[in-house]
Amino acid sequence: MERLPDAQTSVIEPEALDGLLEALTGRGFRVVGPTVRDGAIVYEDLESAAELPIGWTDSQDAGTYRLERRDDEARFGYAVGPHSWKQFLLPARIRLWRAKRSDDGFEVEEEPLEDVPLALIGVRACELHGIAIQDRVFLGGSYADRDYAARRKDAFVVAVNCFEPAGTCFCVSMGTGPKAEAGYDLALTEVLDGAHRLLVEVGTELGAEILSELPHRAAEPADLEAAGAAVSGAAEKMGRRLDVTDIRDLLARNLENERWDDVATRCLTCGNCTLVCPTCFCLTVEDHTDLTGDQSERTRLWDSCFTLDHSYIHGGSIRPSGRSRYRQWLTHKFGTWHDQFGSSGCVGCGRCIAWCPVGIDVTEELTAIRASEGADHGDD
Repeated sequence: MERLPDAQTSVIEPEALDGLLEALTGRGFRVVGPTVRDGAIVYEDLESAAELPIGWTDSQDAGTYRLERRDDEARFGYAVGPHSWKQFLLPARIRLWRAKRSDDGFEVEEEPLEDVPLALIGVRACELHGIAIQDRVFLGGSYADRDYAARRKDAFVVAVNCFEPAGTCFCVSMGTGPKAEAGYDLALTEVLDGAHRLLVEVGTELGAEILSELPHRAAEPADLEAAGAAVSGAAEKMGRRLDVTDIRDLLARNLENERWDDVATRCLTCGNCTLVCPTCFCLTVEDHTDLTGDQSERTRLWDSCFTLDHSYIHGGSIRPSGRSRYRQWLTHKFGTWHDQFGSSGCVGCGRCIAWCPVGIDVTEELTAIRASEGADHGDD
């Protein structure tokens, strides 16, 4: 997805979002975006802009997530909820193939690929980085994942620059936000001072084509200043911060740090952090055969490095303790991911902090490990 050079910023009214959804639906896209359900902001299919979380925000901290009413009609006045776009690009459960017994053996039928293109509405900057990371994992190697490639192909991305970070956000520390810089077709910045409006930056030719069908005007200096202030304000209001200097080597030096024992006394090894993470990609497969033995199928499911079976090798799991499994997750996410894919595996969205049932905070754990090195040096 190449960005157009020197694309002009435009302004649309909130009501124009309905036209945006109609333009995408009319082109055959399956439109998905944020809406309110079961006390959370989740990503689901959208039929109209009225389904957006209008006037809602979220309050988040370690082990805490609550929806609260805003005093305005913001369409994107929240941070992130429990869902990530991973659920659409890398579904939690898909069938890979089916087989039926025939006179000559078994006939194997590969599962048809998804052929309806996705339109993702409301993608945050941190989430754009998360999608880019999964692109490297599933498309950037010697073998591309056929299902992921089919879902990712022709996906239309409407990014939204953040102006209301959560208490668990630390995208500034990870260099992934709050402003979307690349990877989108259109990028919106919602401005609420005075006249409610959205600034639109065009990232692709298709984005420009769709914008041309919406009522819009050229952005004026006051619009650009207000949008810039909203995004810079978000950067200053980050709920968490993390020093990532030399973090890969920091973790490599501290594989036997006492902090792993401390976190093991609190961690439930439930895997919530990996399920809500926009980049975690551990998978497993299951084979099922009917009682007659005439039909069989293979299914791929999300897995987690927090499960015993994930590291099972003949004879048992090589990570039998909660300590070893948490250490594997954290050192991979922030450390050895660099060796595999050339970047951190964390985008600073803070979901793992908010949705950990016991409130374990990765920024706190990493800061404690760094601080323990300083204490050791101070004793020398």
